Amino acid sequence: MTQELRQDLANMVGPTRWDWLKPHIARDAVVFVDPQLDLVDVGIALTNDNVQAVQRWISEQLIIKPTAEQLQTWGVTGPSYQLQSLIIQPYVLVQKILEAADTSSGSST
Repeated sequence: MTQELRQDLANMVGPTRWDWLKPHIARDAVVFVDPQLDLVDVGIALTNDNVQAVQRWISEQLIIKPTAEQLQTWGVTGPSYQLQSLIIQPYVLVQKILEAADTSSGSST
């Protein structure tokens, strides 16, 4: 069942635009997920009420409810971000899509 849930959630992940998030921001439903986490793993944890994992991510600030200041900053620079989202009612999980240069571990010359 977990594999089926994983596939279902993976199929629901898709690109999003900042302006599409505004209604969800207004109802305080947006949760930003750090790019080092797998968005589907976070969705599975929320769906399965895995409180221990979610609490750990919250304490490590890997998943956050954005502050008004962050939203204002992201609202100004947001259009340049590439975002993906996953809806896990009542939340909209949002994650910045890292470019290949963001994830490379090699040294630059």
